[in-house]
Amino acid sequence: MSIEIANESGVDVDETSIVSAARFALDKMEVSPLAELSILLTTLDVMSDLHERWMDLPGPTDVMAFPMDELDSSRRPDAPDASPALLGDIVLCPAFAKDQAKKAGHALLDELHLLTVHGVLHLLGYDHAEPAEEREMFGLQKRILGEYQAAVAAFDRRDAQRSADERLLGTAGLDTVPPAEEPPA
Repeated sequence: MSIEIANESGVDVDETSIVSAARFALDKMEVSPLAELSILLTTLDVMSDLHERWMDLPGPTDVMAFPMDELDSSRRPDAPDASPALLGDIVLCPAFAKDQAKKAGHALLDELHLLTVHGVLHLLGYDHAEPAEEREMFGLQKRILGEYQAAVAAFDRRDAQRSADERLLGTAGLDTVPPAEEPPA
């Protein structure tokens, strides 16, 4: 799965983590590994322009999704020449998301993860215009985000345990590998 990210927002964020959240969501939604996705982080002015141009709504917003191709789920797995499916673009506005994160009581990166998952779901055809659609999409978004956060927490625990184990082994002098003996001449 190819995920490209460009940060033109002027806000320093963990781009790798945003890509990770997108990849996790796509995997959970069983999107083809041949899929391609683009993520753009942009300024308030650019987002405002996009929002007005494409949604006919004034001012900036937090996330916009621009789908490109539909995935060909009817394609046989043994068909030759499978080509990548271009899912589309997700545009995030960290400056706008910063206020939302503060109101929600969590970090900006958590808000960007939420918006990334939200954008992925929009690219896959989910919407929240009607109450039933909103329940479905937001329920799915909450589940995927919760599973992502649990996976990240589990990774962090394993990483912390590995570091603690390495420090303990170092203190005991067991972290170094003895030099290999010279082969006989």
